[in-house]
Amino acid sequence: MARMDTAAPPSKLGEEEREKSKNMRALSALWPFLLPYRALMGAACAALILTAIVSLTLPLAVRRVVDNFETEDGALLDVYFAGALGIAALLALGTGLRYALVTRLGERVVADIRKAVFGRVIGMSPAFYERIMTGEVLSRITTDTTLILSVLGSSVSIALRNLLIFVGGLALMLLTSAKLSGLALLLVPAVIVPILVLGRRLRVLSRENQDWIAASSGNASEALSAVQTVQAFTHEAENRAAFSDVTERSFDAARRRIWTRAVMTVIVIFLVFSGIVGILWIGANTVRAGEMTVGTLVQFVIYSVMVAGSVAALSEIWGELQRAAGATERLVELLNSIDTVSDPATPIAAPAVIEGRITFEDVTFHYPSRPGIAALDHVSLDIAPGETVAFVGPSGAGKTTIIQMLLRFYDPDSGRICLDGTDLAAMARSDFRKHIALVPQDPVIFAASARENIRFGRPDASDAQVEAAARAAAAHEFISALPDGYDSYVGERGVMLSGGQKQRIAIARAILRDAPVLLLDEATSALDAESERAVQQAVDELSEGRTTLIVAHRLATVKKADRIVVLDQGRVVATGSHDALVSEGGLYARLARLQFTDGIAAE
Repeated sequence: MARMDTAAPPSKLGEEEREKSKNMRALSALWPFLLPYRALMGAACAALILTAIVSLTLPLAVRRVVDNFETEDGALLDVYFAGALGIAALLALGTGLRYALVTRLGERVVADIRKAVFGRVIGMSPAFYERIMTGEVLSRITTDTTLILSVLGSSVSIALRNLLIFVGGLALMLLTSAKLSGLALLLVPAVIVPILVLGRRLRVLSRENQDWIAASSGNASEALSAVQTVQAFTHEAENRAAFSDVTERSFDAARRRIWTRAVMTVIVIFLVFSGIVGILWIGANTVRAGEMTVGTLVQFVIYSVMVAGSVAALSEIWGELQRAAGATERLVELLNSIDTVSDPATPIAAPAVIEGRITFEDVTFHYPSRPGIAALDHVSLDIAPGETVAFVGPSGAGKTTIIQMLLRFYDPDSGRICLDGTDLAAMARSDFRKHIALVPQDPVIFAASARENIRFGRPDASDAQVEAAARAAAAHEFISALPDGYDSYVGERGVMLSGGQKQRIAIARAILRDAPVLLLDEATSALDAESERAVQQAVDELSEGRTTLIVAHRLATVKKADRIVVLDQGRVVATGSHDALVSEGGLYARLARLQFTDGIAAE
């Protein structure tokens, strides 16, 4: 199960973009998600500016208090203290308002990002998931958006507030004492350089850390989704080792990121506060010389501490912004991923009534993961409306590929596929897919009730229609026997059902869809003889008047088809009825002898 190469993070998506983005410009991709909430942003910025102004006003009040300690007018001192208290109250109110507005903005934007990313990946063709694990996609939707939430809901507002305090505090320091401010400004280059140098390194490490977290999530998701197979083959130790390796690599990247950030913090704080101590020493001597009042020095010290604190906070937040930039890059990669299959800019509308004529015109196709092997090799077929066609052939002959191509999960390398004379590539995928019902070889059962699993075929169906479809698929009896009947929860991937029960629910889903084109990919492979007979009767009734494509190995299913298409290595090697193909003595006759022996004996 541990199929990934643990020498490097397994994500192959957007490597070129990743190499190019070495700065904070990645965060600009969040702007389209922020724009719809301009009013909320404006209110948050107003609260932020208010708190910054109030913070900068507080040292002025402190100066007045200190310089009037020895005044004979006690009432004046009371006024200054009352003013300082009022400023503090205003600061508390503004800070609370800023927190509420900014946090709400962050939650709203991140919710929109999550919806946008999921909306994008849920429509991606299967070729996309050949290049990236679903667990990694889930990690990006959860872990990466959590990082962005931290930044939008907290770090950005704190950064902006500290930036305002830095600029405003610096200006007021100059007004308070130009001499001392000049000395303080000499510290700025010494502080900025390590922030820029180590910040760049921090961003790279943050991106690597997030990649390994995603790899860890993908590894765990793959193993847990097949836990029974893992345990059956006693592969637990290997899976634990693989997960441990990826997790340790994630920890190693996190450790290096933490130390880099710690070193940057130590350097910045030491430089800032050692500078403040030096300036205080000079200021104290200035006061002793009578060139400055004590209150003025206190005011300057408070401003210098505020400016230093804002610089330290900005250096801390810079690291958070670097991490968020990496997370944003990864999400943008998903949003900007180019799908190999896409709807045309101006799609042709599907006919209001679908007759079900299907045409393959010299179709050749190679799976992206196997470019050297033709899955379909110059296949031409013309399937009439209402015709039932069975596809047979050895494993890997291209039978299931026919169904995948008809659903337009992939596009042909050459040739075209038409439905009622219209090229599938000229229509919106959702437009023609709604006229197709599929019963896959491995039935997909969702973590919901039996009723909701069947209703997946037609969400607007009534309970009576759901139950009628279940009866037709020979599923009503076992569903009714469940603890809560149709409302029984069937577990993740239907773990509470047998293989045959899952398949019957999948067939009921297709029956409920009531589509003019029916695709059956080994639809009865997991059924016992009695259930197969009941389901086969339902399928026969369902096939009446519908174009039906069947991939099957069982003779009873194949013999009832109007036509049998024999595939071998992606080519159509024979077509005809069962009797005609057997009499030809070719591949079909050999398959009949080898695979259909039980069926022939039963006949």
